[in-house]
Amino acid sequence: MADLRSPDRITLTGVTAYGHHGVLAQEKSEGQEFSVDLALEVDLSRAGASDDLRHTVNYAEVAADAVTILQGPSQDLIETVATQIADAVLTRPLVEAVEVTLHKPHAPVGVPFSDVTVALRRERDVPVVIALGANLGADPADTLERAVERLREAAGLRDLRVSPLFETDPVGGPEQPDYTNAVALARTSLAPWRLLAALHGVEAEFGRTREVRWGARTLDLDLIQVGTPGLPSEVVSDDPELTLPHPRAHERGFVLVPWHALDPAAALRVGDRAVPVAELLATVGDEGVRLRG
Repeated sequence: MADLRSPDRITLTGVTAYGHHGVLAQEKSEGQEFSVDLALEVDLSRAGASDDLRHTVNYAEVAADAVTILQGPSQDLIETVATQIADAVLTRPLVEAVEVTLHKPHAPVGVPFSDVTVALRRERDVPVVIALGANLGADPADTLERAVERLREAAGLRDLRVSPLFETDPVGGPEQPDYTNAVALARTSLAPWRLLAALHGVEAEFGRTREVRWGARTLDLDLIQVGTPGLPSEVVSDDPELTLPHPRAHERGFVLVPWHALDPAAALRVGDRAVPVAELLATVGDEGVRLRG
């Protein structure tokens, strides 16, 4: 897999608000001024090429979120406030990591001083579902096994688990050989679009081309879901370049069967609902999907 370049950075300095954080009763009742500096690690290459706000992080919204937390419920520790701000920033799908420096210049220290700060860094860490398929070459099963090893080596992916291999009948497209399919579960620090680019890089290593829609291929890696449905980590996107969750996964036995085999408790968003994969599989059925011997 080609090395991914380091993300770019968006920095906000001196976002200021009045809050009531501290251990002392006077701090909670009277409050004081806080400020926060934020450094967001984001891949800005798409935004630089497209001049499209959707391809970057709206830092006005990030600043507003930080102010809401600073003005929000009282916390004893500014460490807690800084963590809350970091967690809020990381709900934005393009942010891969954030550095938060929280300033409390009027802290009741008892001696002359100019500032008290807490600084922390947090990385994105969300679950992802990847579907694998191949039906060209001398041994598609071997292709999938080698592709899995490439994913295990990929920067930004960890804790990779893979289902058993299944043989499946082709769905749609021209006449072609049966597929070998599997599903992988992992955790990632990559933004969805960077992860997709990494998956395309692995496909390219195995000679994948895209001349015919739903045609035969040496290797297919589909990003099915990013995050957990219903939780802040979930990414829902209608971007034509990457629709999440995958718009047809809920009706594809060759995705649902291996996914359920690997994680019987899995769920997939379908419209406004997070639907158990077992329920979807009961509707779609497993016809044409066979465990590979």
